[in-house]
Amino acid sequence: MALKKEVNYFGTFVELVNYSCEAANLLSEIMNNFNPDELEEKMKLMHSIEHAGDVERHIMMKKLAKEFITPIEREDIVAMADAIDNVTDNIEDVLMRIYMFNIRTMREDALKMADIIVKCCEALKEALIEFHNFRKSQTLHGLIVEINRMEEEGDDMFVKATRHLYVSGGDPIEVYGWGRTLHFMEICCDACEDVADVIENVIMKNS
Repeated sequence: MALKKEVNYFGTFVELVNYSCEAANLLSEIMNNFNPDELEEKMKLMHSIEHAGDVERHIMMKKLAKEFITPIEREDIVAMADAIDNVTDNIEDVLMRIYMFNIRTMREDALKMADIIVKCCEALKEALIEFHNFRKSQTLHGLIVEINRMEEEGDDMFVKATRHLYVSGGDPIEVYGWGRTLHFMEICCDACEDVADVIENVIMKNS
């Protein structure tokens, strides 16, 4: 009788964060080469990335339901999958706000925030690649610290961008739309930090 193949949850976490990185890069590309008339098509592309991540997560959850022994606690596996999924979802939400609020021109500070989101996701991927070795890793803690640092950088950029938005004034509807969009960009950085928090919790539980 063939042995049951062990589920590689740590590998799946990396696959899930790959979708987050893909979504972040797409958002950055759309914003840096902004054409409001292409947003509907770009949203379809973004949603296909988000949906693929959902499918991957559902497959993992289905396997988890049948597993007797797991490398870390079940609730931590679920928390990790949900936290990574939230990163991808929130990135899609940014693009949806750009479309919903009929944004027609791009702001320089928003481009800087998009760059921070990309860097947060890349650092998150590095941490999740190392996560399987969390009991012995010499680099994982530093990667968590770096994600936290970039989240703080995102917070700072959000505050400055929002202040500049209101100081510079302009059309109230546009100001409102950009204010909501910048807020969702900041949420993306928070979501990356949430994944880092799950990693940290697993390390603490198993120390």
